[in-house]
Amino acid sequence: MSPRLTRRAVLGTALAAPALATDLRASTLRFVPHQGLGWLDPSWWPFIETRNHSWMVYDTLYGLDANGIAQPQMAEGHTKEDDGRMWRIRLREGLMFHDGTPVRAQDCVASITRWGTHAMMGQSLLRATASLSAPDDRTILFRLTERFPLLPEALGDRTMQLCAIMPARLAEHSDARVVDEVVGSGPFRFLADEYQPWRRAAYACHTQYKPRPSGTPSFLAGPKVAQFERVEWIAMPEPGAALAALQDGTVDWWEVPPPSHHAAIAANPRLALKVHDAAGCMATLRMNHLTDPFDDPRVRRAVRSAVDQASFMAAATSAPEHRRTEVGFFCPASPMAQPATTKPDEAASRAALQAAGYRGELVVALVIADLAEPRALALAGAEMLKRIGLNVQVEFVPVRNLVARLLRTQPAGAGGWSVVIGYWPGHDFWHPGMHRYLRATGREAEVGWPSNEGLEALRRAWLATPDPAQRRLIAVDAQAQALEDLPYIPLGQWLRPTAYAAGLTGMLDGFPLFWNLRRG
Repeated sequence: MSPRLTRRAVLGTALAAPALATDLRASTLRFVPHQGLGWLDPSWWPFIETRNHSWMVYDTLYGLDANGIAQPQMAEGHTKEDDGRMWRIRLREGLMFHDGTPVRAQDCVASITRWGTHAMMGQSLLRATASLSAPDDRTILFRLTERFPLLPEALGDRTMQLCAIMPARLAEHSDARVVDEVVGSGPFRFLADEYQPWRRAAYACHTQYKPRPSGTPSFLAGPKVAQFERVEWIAMPEPGAALAALQDGTVDWWEVPPPSHHAAIAANPRLALKVHDAAGCMATLRMNHLTDPFDDPRVRRAVRSAVDQASFMAAATSAPEHRRTEVGFFCPASPMAQPATTKPDEAASRAALQAAGYRGELVVALVIADLAEPRALALAGAEMLKRIGLNVQVEFVPVRNLVARLLRTQPAGAGGWSVVIGYWPGHDFWHPGMHRYLRATGREAEVGWPSNEGLEALRRAWLATPDPAQRRLIAVDAQAQALEDLPYIPLGQWLRPTAYAAGLTGMLDGFPLFWNLRRG
C-alpha cells in the first residue's frame, strides 16, 4: 500500500459521508479544529469551538477591528441623544436570516436581551438600560439610566459569548435553555443534517448575505465575503492523522498543530505555519472561594508565592519562542496589560500555609482528561500544590463534562472541587469590563465565586469612563486589587501557531475566521 493510501486509511472514519469526491471540491474548505464541535448555542457555552462556529453563522450589530474599535456591521450607524443616555441604532437594509426571513429590529432586541443574561458585557449593558425597544423594523432604541460609552464595543463583544443576532422566535423566552436550532444571518449557513457532535460539522455559503458595502476587512469588522461555497470541520484527535491530511491536501487548515509537528510543517514549501492570534491562551489557577482552604485569602497568597510561570508555560508548550511570563491579569496584547512579577519560593509558601492555619484539608484538583495542554498545566499545578504541603486529590474530567462538574458548590469532600487549572482565550481577558475571572460578585460570579466589592467598583468605573487614558489607570488599580485578593492566579500566556495550505490567502489575524479566505 502506498504512503498516500495509508494516510487515506488512517483518515477513514473522520472523512465519512459526504463522499470524498465531494469533500475535495475546489470550492470546499476543509478545517481541522482543536477539538470537535460539541456545543452550538452562541450565548450559553463559553467554549472556543462554539465561538468559532458562531462567528461563521451569526452576525453582530458591530464588529471590533484589529485596533479594538467598534465598527458598524449589521448596523448602518447610530445616533445619541440626552447626553448619551439614548441610542438609536439603524439596521442596514436587506439583511436576511438563513431561514429566509428578514432581520428585524425586534429580532435584535430579543437577541440582545438573551445575550445580556449570560455575557458579562451584556449584563453590564442591560443593568444600565431602562428600556430596549424596536420602534420600527429597522430601529433599535436604548434608553439608559446612565451613560454607557462602550455600547457599540459591548454589542461587538469579542469574548466566547458574542452578541449573536438570531430570530426572535428562538431568542425570546430562551435565556434559561439551550438553543440548538442554528439560524443566523452570517456569511455561512450551518448544515444541521450533516452535523455529527464532536466529529464533524458542515457549512454552506449564505447566498443572501449582504457584506458591508465599504471598509477594509480587519478582525471582526469590515466586509465579510464568503469565498468558499462550503466549509467542513473534521475532528482528528490523532495529530499524526491531521499532519498527514494537511501534507497531502486532504485538509486545508489545521487549527492547532502541536509543537512536535511544527518542524515538519515549516519544512514543507506547500504549507504555512504562522501565529495569527496574538491574544494567545491565558493559563489560570482558579480556586473555589466558597469553601476551605481557598476561602481564606492568606492561603491563596501562599499558593501564588510558589507559582513559577516559566514552569507552567514549559508544560503548556515545548516551543520557548511562544511562551510569555511575568503575565498579569490582562492579555499581553491588550492596551490594559501590565506585567506581574513574582519570585517563586516554595519554602515560604509552606510556611505561609502553616501560618494561615492550614491543617490538611482536602484539596480536589480538577484535570481536563482529554486535551493535552490543559492536562499538562493541571498536572504541573497539582504537583506544585503537593510540594507546598496541600492535601491534593486529582480528579480527571472529560472536557464535555467539565461545566457540570464545575457548577457543584459543595465542599471538596462532599463532591465539590477546590481548584481547576486551565486556560482562556486572551480575547476574554482583554479588559476589566469583560474579564469573567475578575467578576467578584460571589455566587453570581463565574465558577470559583469570588467576592470583592473593590474589584466590582473598579469594573463599573472602567465601563463608565469615556477616556481611554483613564480606563488604563483604572485597569492598573484593578490588577493591584486582584493581586491582593487573588480571584485567580495568572500562570502565563502562550501562543499557538496555526497551519494551512500556503495557497490560502486572505486569512485575517485573530481567532479562526472563515470569510475573505480564498484559494490562490
